[in-house]
Amino acid sequence: MNENFSFGPATGIGSMPGGDAREAAKTVTGTFEGPETGMPYLPELPARGPGADMIGRTAGMLVELYARVEPSGWRIGDRPGRDTKRAVSWLGEDLDALEEFTQGYEGPLKVQAVGPWTLATALELKNGEAALSDRGACRDLAGSLAEGLRAHLAEVRRRVPGARLVLQLDEPSLIAVLRGQVRTASGYRTHGAVDRQIVEATLRDVIGVHGNGNGNENGPVVVHSCAPDVPFALLRRAGATAVSFDFSLLTERDDEVIGEAVEAGTRLLAGVVPGTDTALSDPAGSVMGVRTLWRRLGLSPGLLTDAVTVTPSCGLAGASPEYARRALAHCVRAATSLADNPE
Repeated sequence: MNENFSFGPATGIGSMPGGDAREAAKTVTGTFEGPETGMPYLPELPARGPGADMIGRTAGMLVELYARVEPSGWRIGDRPGRDTKRAVSWLGEDLDALEEFTQGYEGPLKVQAVGPWTLATALELKNGEAALSDRGACRDLAGSLAEGLRAHLAEVRRRVPGARLVLQLDEPSLIAVLRGQVRTASGYRTHGAVDRQIVEATLRDVIGVHGNGNGNENGPVVVHSCAPDVPFALLRRAGATAVSFDFSLLTERDDEVIGEAVEAGTRLLAGVVPGTDTALSDPAGSVMGVRTLWRRLGLSPGLLTDAVTVTPSCGLAGASPEYARRALAHCVRAATSLADNPE
């Protein structure tokens, strides 16, 4: 499964600054033009407001579940309201822009959505508590998300028929769910830790919705988290093809699980370029840590380009438009440096 699939040497995470869908799509598709330079993706523009944020955007994809904005955040409701309609409208605008700039495109193309566990921590039930507090609500939410993702992926395939789609599930709250660190509405307690087998099984079900278009084979799925202690082994068992993470948060205690993941064929989307405005180092300097990790793991330098895609450390929503453009271009140059000088 996916042995011959190429993610490309570089890509972005998802979010971009500003509110101009055409400008964002033009930047992303102009920087990442396919397997040679990198993997383009459907940009997210949270600066537009509720419904364009990652939670609202994914809530708009849900099937037979609806959410609205309350002062405390997004809350599940009985019917689609203006917040749901706004989220659907903005996603349509983003897809229109992507379609415009991918005419005739053939190659990998990434779309992003919030994963089931982060969604369960962020969507409130009617009583104000997170859906995470109710195991039945978690099941319903994961099932609704799975159906919504099937429809979303089918729509992107229709608009960009030459693309090989990659699904990215954003799970920044996953470790907090596993460790029982998600606070209740009062803030005085935390919700209990969810059993790892349940977390893994739910992720496996949602990951399994991504087919290659004919239903016979699973497509590539990335799980992204820019939080510390990403559970590489759990994600691999759940069926993730690749794991996207903030490289600066790795410690040597992660070495063993990363080495096992690479040897098992898991792609690493290594976030080495800062996500907010700063002076960028030379491209070779940006991937120096990746080379050091490789040497420490005793892996063959020749495997580097087959196993690593260079990305920003997290989304670029908090960056200036100019820096966002430079950061994405820097990812391409850093990936070239890694390929040219793997040692």
